[in-house]
Amino acid sequence: MEENNTVNTTAEEIVTEKASTEEVTEKAVDTEETNAEETVAENSAEEIGTTETMADYSKELEASFRTINEGDIISGTVIDVSEDGVILDLGYYTSGVIKTADISKDPTFSIMADVHVGDIIEATVVRKDDGDGNIQLSCVEAVDVLGWDRLQEYLDEKKVIKAKVSEVVNKGVVVYVEGIRGFIPASQLALEYVEDLDSFMGKTLELYVITVDKDKQRLVLSAKDILKEKEADRINHKISMIVPGSILEGRVESLMPYGAFVDLGDGLSGLVHISQICMKRIRKPSEVLKIGDQVKVKVLNTNDNKISLSIKAVEDFKEVDEIEEKQAEEYSSNESVGTSLGDLLKGLKL
Repeated sequence: MEENNTVNTTAEEIVTEKASTEEVTEKAVDTEETNAEETVAENSAEEIGTTETMADYSKELEASFRTINEGDIISGTVIDVSEDGVILDLGYYTSGVIKTADISKDPTFSIMADVHVGDIIEATVVRKDDGDGNIQLSCVEAVDVLGWDRLQEYLDEKKVIKAKVSEVVNKGVVVYVEGIRGFIPASQLALEYVEDLDSFMGKTLELYVITVDKDKQRLVLSAKDILKEKEADRINHKISMIVPGSILEGRVESLMPYGAFVDLGDGLSGLVHISQICMKRIRKPSEVLKIGDQVKVKVLNTNDNKISLSIKAVEDFKEVDEIEEKQAEEYSSNESVGTSLGDLLKGLKL
């Protein structure tokens, strides 16, 4: 009986040990499968990343082999500048080159001073192969397509642009804007008449485009309009600093049926309405005033950036002062006060 029990116990132990071994084996298999799945997932993720990178690269590759034809206008980034010209990165399998003579017609243009690495330049394709495998470009030829359109935009938007005077000609000066030759009449150079046009040579001016005619190749600009705006802003600021009620001195600069304009200096001018010229009624300002007269005026108001003045108000103020002075004189005595006994008894009847 004991032998049978021993045999049975040993059999149970063997079965138990076998079951444990199978469980361990199953767990190991499960672990390997899990690891394999994770590896596949990681590889898949890597493949997805690689696919995106390849897609991006394919786009760049496709762009570099895009079709470029003579006459196309393309843009590129300047990667080299020399006295002979510039080299552009076109995002293409080959570079673009522009000779110095094909960049600008402006006689004051300096390639080393006016073009820099990193600049974006638009130009027309002249030749697909310049003989060295590069694309030959021209900014000058692109001007006729792009320049006039931009100038029309500047005119429509009333945009302030800057340009350097490159030439003095009869009755004005020449500048180049967007590669196009433009004319500034002498009457549009300054607020007042300009006698010495040579003094503007080489100056950089702020300008408005006032005429654009592509068919007639006519471009006209003005610096005067901008100067007028700046002067108006300066005058308006000074007017805002004037306090109504102030007494100012000025010179009569013009006479009109409705009043007189008085020059207050520093570009300021105000109107004395005919009703504010004097105390009596007059039919026209010239009855009591003439151009060049020096007058004192009182500021009535500065509404709408216009100075309203009065000469009459200053006269009223002067009359009040004179009345007050007379009244003060009447109440003051110029006689000395005596202190002698005779003075005290002078009016007594004995």
